[in-house]
Formats: sequence, structure tokens, C-alpha cells
Amino acid sequence: MTAVADLLDRHGTTYAEQAGIRLRDTPAPLYRLLVLTQLCAIRIRADTAVAAARELFAAELRTPRAMADSTWQHRVDLLGRAHYVRYDESTATALGEGAELVRRRWRGDLRRLREEAGRDPAAIGRLLREVPRIGPVGADVFRREAQLVWPELRPFFDRRALTAAAGLGLPHSPDALAALVPGDDLARLSAALVRSALS
Repeated sequence: MTAVADLLDRHGTTYAEQAGIRLRDTPAPLYRLLVLTQLCAIRIRADTAVAAARELFAAELRTPRAMADSTWQHRVDLLGRAHYVRYDESTATALGEGAELVRRRWRGDLRRLREEAGRDPAAIGRLLREVPRIGPVGADVFRREAQLVWPELRPFFDRRALTAAAGLGLPHSPDALAALVPGDDLARLSAALVRSALS
């Protein structure tokens, strides 16, 4: 088994998959990815952020309308159930404000963000940073996962993934890494590199 195949076998689950998101280029899964991104965008364990996302989605908070219509306390309680502590109150606020922004600015559909950005990866990143709680790292998380369904983002490997690739003796430029797997596996490879760095 090659090093890349072994890496994908051991660590190749994307964070969206782990959170139960079947990523497609449709409004609801893209919004759920945004929620996961908001949860991951602070210094908290990825597994805790994923658990929090699963709690929110199990409680039917899967669309901007449902999130915006939920109470702040309900969101705090759901985050607490996932042991997403210390940041539960501020995150509950950010989730509500983010849902309102997505509803107002992009009419509940992040494909409109994509079109507003002209499908330019850097512009997509800039628009994502307008969502509460999402900074440069969060924008990277979203683009890393969304490259599965938004091909213009490919190949996307953030700094952590590239550093991990170098440490594993793999090429450490996006184009060279992209040559190692089919395009549909780029999100998996990028997530696998990040996971290997964290393990």
C-alpha cells in the first residue's frame, strides 16, 4: 500500500462526513458545513466541534431559518450537551447571527455567496470571513471541505495540511499533492493530512 493510500485509509474521513453531513452543492448541506466551520473556528478539539454539530443537527437546526428561529438558550443547551464548554454562550450568539446573515445576504443559499465571489477561491474566503466567528482559519476549514463540491477550490490544502505533508515526506505544494489522488479525493487527502498532524 502506498503512503498516500495508507494515509487515506487511516485518516481519510472528512470532518463533514464525521459530522453526518452528506456534502452536496445544495443549500442545506452547505449551510451545515458552515455551522461546522463556525464550531471549529476556535481553539477547541475537532471531535468536540463535530459532536456539537451533530447535537445541533439532531435537534433539527439544519437550515438558516431553523437556526435563526431557535432560542439562544436552546443553542447553549445543545452545545453544552456536546461538552462544547467555555465558548458555548458566545458560539450560540455567533450561530444565531450567522444564520441571520446567510438568510439576509444570500437568501439562505451559500451558492449565492459562491456566485457573489465569482467562484474565485480567495474571494470565497473573504466572504466567509464576514460570517460571525469565521476568520482565516475557519475560511480555510470551509474551503478544504467544500472543494469536494466546488471544483474551483481545488486543490485546497491549508498550512497545517502542507506542513503535515512535508513531515510525512510527501510533496508539500498543493499542485504536487493534487497529482497523487483523483480530484474527488482531494478533500479526503487534505483532511487526512490535518488529522495525521493532530494524532
